[in-house]
Amino acid sequence: MQRYDSMVNPQIEGLLDSADSKFRLVTVSAKRSRQINSYFGQLGEGLGASIPPQVASTSRKPLSIAFEELSVGKIEAVEPPDEPEDVDALLDAIDAEMAEHLAGDALDVSEGETASGEPEGA
Repeated sequence: MQRYDSMVNPQIEGLLDSADSKFRLVTVSAKRSRQINSYFGQLGEGLGASIPPQVASTSRKPLSIAFEELSVGKIEAVEPPDEPEDVDALLDAIDAEMAEHLAGDALDVSEGETASGEPEGA
């Protein structure tokens, strides 16, 4: 087992090779350290919803464990999916569909039914 004394080990330069940029390194390691912290927090509850650390580490700090996982290749940074180019058109289509749906509900109520779908006076 390789021993890492501090956050300087594993070397940040080596971590940057696997994460492509400083921003991605920070976001990936922060997200993974929160997952590790959540795992340690729920250990006694028997829930098993969080993924345990993937490396045997002498460190007790979740961020150091996340850096170690990244350095040995247990986790890797992936490119997030691209957002649709025309977000405004997509939002307009959703708004039109919702307005059509709400107009259909209002029409049902005006034809003698209550909002619960029962005839009036029942």
